Amino acid sequence: MESSAPCQACGERSLVTDEVSENLICTSCAVVQDYNNFQSHIGGISGPAGTYIRTGTSGSGSNYSYKESKIYKAGVLIDDLLFKLNFSVSCIDEVKKMIETITEGEYGQGDWFSIFVGACAYVVRRKNGNLLPMTDVAALICCDTYELGRMVNRVISFLDLKLPEFDIVYLYETTLRNSPSFSGIEVDKKEVMLKQGVFLVQCLVKWFVTTGRRPVQVVVSVLAFIGQLNQVDVKIENLASELNVLAGTCKLRYKELLERLVEVAKALPWGKDVSVKNIMKFAPYVFQYMEMKSMGDGRKTVKNSNDVGFDLTYFVSDCLQERSENMIESYRPCEGEDDFSHSTEQEQLHTLNFADLDKFNISPECLNVVYSKFKEEVSDFRSTLECGKENRKRRKRHDDYLDCTDWWKGKSELSKKLSLKKILEKDVGMDVMPPAFVNGCLTYQRRRDRIEAAKTRIKKIMCPSKAGLGEENDHMLSTCTINEKKKKKRHVDVDWEDLIIETLLLHQVKEEEIEKGYYKALMDLHVFNSGSLE
Repeated sequence: MESSAPCQACGERSLVTDEVSENLICTSCAVVQDYNNFQSHIGGISGPAGTYIRTGTSGSGSNYSYKESKIYKAGVLIDDLLFKLNFSVSCIDEVKKMIETITEGEYGQGDWFSIFVGACAYVVRRKNGNLLPMTDVAALICCDTYELGRMVNRVISFLDLKLPEFDIVYLYETTLRNSPSFSGIEVDKKEVMLKQGVFLVQCLVKWFVTTGRRPVQVVVSVLAFIGQLNQVDVKIENLASELNVLAGTCKLRYKELLERLVEVAKALPWGKDVSVKNIMKFAPYVFQYMEMKSMGDGRKTVKNSNDVGFDLTYFVSDCLQERSENMIESYRPCEGEDDFSHSTEQEQLHTLNFADLDKFNISPECLNVVYSKFKEEVSDFRSTLECGKENRKRRKRHDDYLDCTDWWKGKSELSKKLSLKKILEKDVGMDVMPPAFVNGCLTYQRRRDRIEAAKTRIKKIMCPSKAGLGEENDHMLSTCTINEKKKKKRHVDVDWEDLIIETLLLHQVKEEEIEKGYYKALMDLHVFNSGSLE
């Protein structure tokens, strides 16, 4: 021990070797000596191992190849994503098989691979008939909906698949059952709301509101409308955030829904009083009218009320109850007057032929009985009227809405899921053309008018002698306009589109091609490349 090296702490030569760690320890101060257990490797990388560093344990991934590590990380990503989407075991296996087929077993890494996995998951669910909104997948993988849609199209084209139509009815039913906004509703009332929403969704399909539009926004608008109709406090913003869509687009679809219902209400006697602002007040009657129309045969005209399959008497009496009560109020006599003293207006409404009264032989006793019976009926009617006023006051306390069980029957076939062909055959009180088709026709007509105006301007410049009469007429019309509307002058506005149309006409481009509106392509083809073509 005397021949040992001195301690680094106290300087005593009392160092001993520990049997476990083989380090030198001072027996005087118990300090472990540093840098005294180094063992050199002899024989290269396959030589004896050191105490702290062993061969093959340093660095990351040294035990696996790059391909094995990539496949492992891809599997973890796939399992995590499909677990969050609540996929079953069979669907998970189908998604993995699809990914392996497309990538040929190479898988991948990076942001594109997560988008690719989401696209495969969407395709599998859509192919199996189970709905999965693309907005939910995009929100989960944190990408844009357009980017995910492009990847879905690439997957479909690569596998040559044909997906079934998007089931908007199933989306509405699933959302209503699982949405937190409708969680506190009774089961019976929720079932009624399901039928009402399915009926309205399929009406929107018939009115082409869903054509070319994103279906989730349409479903949000229907949910908001059905909720307000059944006195459920829901907001479009909350529903939009639950389904991961923009609230602004949902409000546009909601406005279109109200406008369609207003158009349907115009067929009713009081339809001229209905607007977008007060449609919620008349919505039960409009729904009842639409249900009545849908239960009939839309391919033939209804000639008898019995052919409709609906209680028209109840519908008419319920719709016109308020108006009839208001009319009776106007004919009610004042206090202290006889019941029949104010019969002037009634005589104007119902004129009788008194010359024919002599044909009837009626005794005074019979007249007394008739009068007594009529007086009893009037008293009963007044008591009924008072009860009606009380009920109407109660309805006003409940925001003037009717209970859904009072007006909704749910007997129409549109309350259940139907095919597109059957939906189009149904009559719900209004038939409209697709908005895109109508807008396209209006756009074509607008371009046609611009072309005619451009031809007129070119004719005035190139042939002023033939256009003199037109200039005189324009001058006279301008003078009349100034006389009628002071401080206003008649002038023609020419914008960039008119100038382009004039240029194309001067280069002898066909008017049918100009009507299509591809101005840039026509300018490149006929104007800028006209010299090279010659």
